[in-house]
Amino acid sequence: MKLLKYRAFALPILIVLTAIIVFTSPKEQEEIHLTGPTMGTTYNIKYVVSPDDSENQLKPAYVQTQIDELLIGINALMSTYDLDSELSRFNQHKSTQAFPLSQETLFVLKEAKRLGELSGGVLDVTVGPLVNMWGFGPDAKPETAPDASQIAEVKQRIGLEKLHILNGSASKSHPDLYVDLSTIAKGYAVDRVAEYLQSLSFDNYLIEIGGEMRVSGTKANGLQWRIAVEKPITSERAVQSVISVGQNAVATSGDYRNYFEENGVRYSHLINPTTGSPISHNLVAVTVVHPSSMTADGLATALNVMGKDLALQLAEEQGLDVMLITRENGDFKAYTSGKFEQYMTAATQ
Repeated sequence: MKLLKYRAFALPILIVLTAIIVFTSPKEQEEIHLTGPTMGTTYNIKYVVSPDDSENQLKPAYVQTQIDELLIGINALMSTYDLDSELSRFNQHKSTQAFPLSQETLFVLKEAKRLGELSGGVLDVTVGPLVNMWGFGPDAKPETAPDASQIAEVKQRIGLEKLHILNGSASKSHPDLYVDLSTIAKGYAVDRVAEYLQSLSFDNYLIEIGGEMRVSGTKANGLQWRIAVEKPITSERAVQSVISVGQNAVATSGDYRNYFEENGVRYSHLINPTTGSPISHNLVAVTVVHPSSMTADGLATALNVMGKDLALQLAEEQGLDVMLITRENGDFKAYTSGKFEQYMTAATQ
């Protein structure tokens, strides 16, 4: 474990430190930038094209059309806002009988359950009813915080152990079990876009969807992609640290933008499924570097809910590259594990 002292930080937003334009480098490589809406947020995709590579002479408009269709397809499978999506229909299936699901949805469900078990049940994609009860879902914020009896009643309807993944289908132990993949689906979408670009032999790219990011290769000018992690403060947007992660994904989770206060008590949108209440520890932000954006996405949330000590323990046991930021005595401190400090050093070279 390494300890760094920081002045400030808020939800760690990843910022791409590169111009959002299409330009030509001295070597005549083009950096194409595509952007658009998806999954209730936006995507930003950059990839490098060499004029000498005849296989990569696809029009950017064509590439973007294919990416849009890919993302629309994922949303049609896993969105909880689209009542006709595959996942929504599974949630509406008020039965313990098996429900057929696509291989894509099952793939993401399996990883969500694996990460949930790895984190001791802290990452729980069935926790949606608790999130809604605390006012962080589509329903309005409650006038008062729920009491212990209300929490206990809802907890009877959640739990990863109630979700059973079968061959070609999934089932529930409780018919009212509700699954929300928002903690992992954006990361999955990033990975799918990366696979698509690689299928076109584009090996130098940066993909960002709603703050989840994955990079490969270099920019058009031959330099490494550099990513800035935002300070965890709500009053301004400023860079906390800069990292260069090679061929990896970066995901963040924080509790400093999405919260409400009542009678002087601050309630985070991150709910601990064990207690049924918002987290109350001093870990305010987590950044994870991992080859898979989907895995990094889920791990960032899980570690944030766990708190600093348990998160560091899991990160070191699993060899994870992580930065945790805590609020201690009115200041902020950063703890790193794995190769995270190397990514910070690489960004300065």
